[in-house]
Amino acid sequence: MPLPGDHKLVKADPAPVTAADLGRALLAEVPVIFTTESGADRLGGNARGLAFWQTAELKRPDGGTVTITGVPARHGPVGCEPISGDVVGFMLTSDDLPSVYVSGDNAALEHVKEIADRFAPVDTAILFLGGARMPFAFDGALLTLDSALGAEAAKTLGARRVVPAHYDSWAHFQEGRAEIEAAFTGAGLADRLDFTRRPQSNQPNQPNQRRPR
Repeated sequence: MPLPGDHKLVKADPAPVTAADLGRALLAEVPVIFTTESGADRLGGNARGLAFWQTAELKRPDGGTVTITGVPARHGPVGCEPISGDVVGFMLTSDDLPSVYVSGDNAALEHVKEIADRFAPVDTAILFLGGARMPFAFDGALLTLDSALGAEAAKTLGARRVVPAHYDSWAHFQEGRAEIEAAFTGAGLADRLDFTRRPQSNQPNQPNQRRPR
């Protein structure tokens, strides 16, 4: 479900290493950026923060509407927010279009269950996976869902299609496509996976940040 008017969803305000001048220039060109409340304060301009369960409505070119709901997410274990920062997920719904869930940097399956209670079944779940961990942070606890938790999240949401995201190109991702496919196959959900081809990045290669293979 593309957002009308080329609006953007931002799970957290971009970190300097990932939001180079080119990225911030792109954000400045769109009508509205939906992000966390704290992120909107820092980004300013066209950024709009959504609290958990807060909604915003956008008009579609065909006259319909899309409702964007900020949904709970947590980028690490309980209590991590002062260090990892605030994050938010998004649910996109419309009366006559399939629903889309965007997890954001979420490691908390309990939040997925809260979201499922309100919105399941969802048509498409864009899940940030990779099992991100950093040995120096939170005793190596998960910062995003790993493959097994991703499969459980898909089942909880009743997702017809799962688009894995955010699982490669950075060293802190511990699991890639092979692990995702294995976990979903083991859970009987392999037919729901959609590794949609992603556009090539325009940023210079950063070998020190790529996930070791």
